Amino acid sequence: MRHTTIPDGFAELVPAMAVSYRQILHALHDHGVAVAPYPRQLPPANLHGIAAARAYPMQGVLKYHGLADWQQRIAFLPSISVNNDAAQTVTIVEFDPSLEADTALFGDAPAVGRELERISQILDAVRSLAGVRVAARVTTRNLLKSRVAGKGLGTSAAGAAALAAAAVGALFGPELVANTRFLSCLARLLAGSGCRAAAGGLALWLSYPGLAHEDSFAVRLDGEDQLADVRLITVPIDSRVGLKTEQAHHDAPQSSFFKAWMLSRGDEIMECLAAVRRGDWRLVGQFAELDSMRLHGVTMSGSREHKLIGWEPENITLFRMCDDLRTRGIPVYASTDTGPTVVLLTHRDHEDAVVAAVEGLGLGLETVRGRIAGPASLLDLDAARALLT
Repeated sequence: MRHTTIPDGFAELVPAMAVSYRQILHALHDHGVAVAPYPRQLPPANLHGIAAARAYPMQGVLKYHGLADWQQRIAFLPSISVNNDAAQTVTIVEFDPSLEADTALFGDAPAVGRELERISQILDAVRSLAGVRVAARVTTRNLLKSRVAGKGLGTSAAGAAALAAAAVGALFGPELVANTRFLSCLARLLAGSGCRAAAGGLALWLSYPGLAHEDSFAVRLDGEDQLADVRLITVPIDSRVGLKTEQAHHDAPQSSFFKAWMLSRGDEIMECLAAVRRGDWRLVGQFAELDSMRLHGVTMSGSREHKLIGWEPENITLFRMCDDLRTRGIPVYASTDTGPTVVLLTHRDHEDAVVAAVEGLGLGLETVRGRIAGPASLLDLDAARALLT
């Protein structure tokens, strides 16, 4: 078991984060949340394998920024998010010994440069496990329910999870796709949040600096439909400054608030886990809104010279709208990740009132009604091809 990088200045926090990690594992066991073992033996590889998969974007609840190990994409702290059916990514992976190199078609355009490199990174990880070098043909598309994606919808997480599921399904078959621990570890290599998108539902990603690859995985917390009445109302908002998530990951650990954020996370994970298991969706919403503020506080304070400000003016209006609705007895909570796109968490009984409130702001904002989505899963090839054309 190979441990991963511990950045300078963070070694003194590792013992406390490791204790928290073990406490979370014990709490998962006590709450009846199963953690799959990491597979030690893999089936033979199919060098001509082909498979299709679907995955959904995620919205942060207890969020993360910063990567302790960029190659393995190990986060500094554990995090929780909720999968959102406002969009989906569909991906087909076909391994073909006649190909000289990986190719990828993203939407209607070929993937090149860094985009293709990141796709090959997951394929390389899968091939390495199989001990093969066969190239693959990848076709993938984001399917939105909205007119625009906005920034911060989490489609990169969906893309990572769908790619991992399709690659594993093509090379090894469906049994390994069903092993959430294995699949989430591979999805993490393209996008950290892809780890949680692979697990589905309200998902916890376990992570801290130095943690081994197979121990930084995701697990679904709401396995018994405890949050079936939750509604997710997505409000896509574009970033006018061309916000890049990678820059936020670089800046955040430099914030003077960052280490306190890390050390407070374990207790909040335990509190959120208990809330999910008893179906307390409001506490989940409260955490999502609170950590939206903390995430941006950390991000905006990571550089002395260039402040990375991810919100747009519409965000302030929507935050205030939620506060106003709560004073009138309508429970709703606003969540943002790196970008300005907002996801409003509410109960199904209040969905219409929340949508009406957004429309009543007169800002011309689009609303997409949705529910909590499931994990990455394999798709029938013909159905996938129909969605990709």
